[in-house]
Amino acid sequence: MPTLTRRTLLAAGAAALAPALIGAAPRKRNVLFIASDDLNNSLGCYGDPLVQSPNIDRLARMGVRFDRSYCQFPFCGPSRASLMTGMAPDKTRVWDLQANFRTAQPDAITLPQLFRQNGYFTARAGKIYHYGVPDDIGTNGMDDKPSWQQVVNPNGVDHTKEEPLLTVHTPTRAIGSSLAFHASAAPDNLHTDGLLAEAVIGMMEQHRSEPFFIGAGFYRPHVPFIAPSKYFDLYPLEKIEARPFKDSDMTIAPEWAFFTKPANWGLSVLQRREAIRAYYASISFMDAQVGRLLDTLDRLKLTENTTIVFWGDNGYQLGEHGQWMKQTVFEAAARVPVIIGGAGVSARGRGCGRTVELLDLYPTLADLCNLSAPPGQLAGKSLRPLLKNPAAAWDRPAISQVLRTLPASPSRPTRVMGYSLRNERYRYSQWNEGALGEELYDYQNDPAELHDLSRDERHLALKASLRDRLIKIIAARQ
Repeated sequence: MPTLTRRTLLAAGAAALAPALIGAAPRKRNVLFIASDDLNNSLGCYGDPLVQSPNIDRLARMGVRFDRSYCQFPFCGPSRASLMTGMAPDKTRVWDLQANFRTAQPDAITLPQLFRQNGYFTARAGKIYHYGVPDDIGTNGMDDKPSWQQVVNPNGVDHTKEEPLLTVHTPTRAIGSSLAFHASAAPDNLHTDGLLAEAVIGMMEQHRSEPFFIGAGFYRPHVPFIAPSKYFDLYPLEKIEARPFKDSDMTIAPEWAFFTKPANWGLSVLQRREAIRAYYASISFMDAQVGRLLDTLDRLKLTENTTIVFWGDNGYQLGEHGQWMKQTVFEAAARVPVIIGGAGVSARGRGCGRTVELLDLYPTLADLCNLSAPPGQLAGKSLRPLLKNPAAAWDRPAISQVLRTLPASPSRPTRVMGYSLRNERYRYSQWNEGALGEELYDYQNDPAELHDLSRDERHLALKASLRDRLIKIIAARQ
């Protein structure tokens, strides 16, 4: 009988284990799903010359930055309900901050619910579905119980102690939609977003050995703009400029196109600059918390097995057209940052100029993690081809909409719906199916949307083509 050496025994053991190893399923990809509330594209990686966002910029270097990404509805509740179900607002029937998508779609399988059904640990900290900021901070708000196994509702000093210290530039508006700010003396970790980051870090540490889908729903830069003072110090007021504005800007489009009335809410130029500074400070504070999450993935050696998605729920106007906040279909309100990095992304550090929508995130994550999406539910399309080649062929416009509900009057409508189609060059918008006005902008020649071409005879054929496509997409998504 031959002598059994140590090498022989090891080889025999490896041979015996080989079938089991070959048949073993690969580890599932994790998902870190990072949301920011009311964030526009004022980020370094999107070319802003002033805003300091080193951690979000770092994520952009790890993946693909989508330069033409748009929300379905520039308002927190409708936008989030649409993204999380993969359905357009006309199907969720969520057009305001009170409706719950489960009323119209009780059997919808949400994005995290799909992951939960496939053996993932699903959890969130902070605002993923809608709830009011700041009033609902520390509560579940309008959360969706079937989506999560664990939730954390942080409640920091910004909400519990510092709101009475606010400087308020729009005193007639409620605090959740008022231009109000405060440079806080409290450190990051006592603020709601700091507590949120700590909760997500704890979740990743505890569940590092199992597949997870974890949502980090940051509150900033939503008003009130409360952030530690060191972030305000990054932006000396003398470097902040107000957006250009002329009274004629409010006559470019139909009256329904405008949310802020009167223009700039009557703010002085100095007040506008102070509000912009506070917004930028809130972005940089939120960015620092994103950095803590990325550092944790690296420390736990999970980065290369985790798909990281960073998104904003709607854009945010800072005085463009005299408009503030959201609730228009102008570019500053409808456009949002979307960055996808980490596992499953082969094109890294590149921008993508294709027109995409928040509706596309659900099918993208299902595709990247090899999960079967609910049949017939999703209106978007997987971005996976663009994560391999950001210049790949792609012919899908983005659709945004907004609702105006007006007091009863015999001389004017009480409900006006605006729909807008954005492709890589143009935006076409219509109000009450065009009966109350249309708009057409050419961003190649008019990036500030100052020239409405909808009545220009040279563009009538183009307008008709865009209108027809918009109508077909609306019908298909209802």
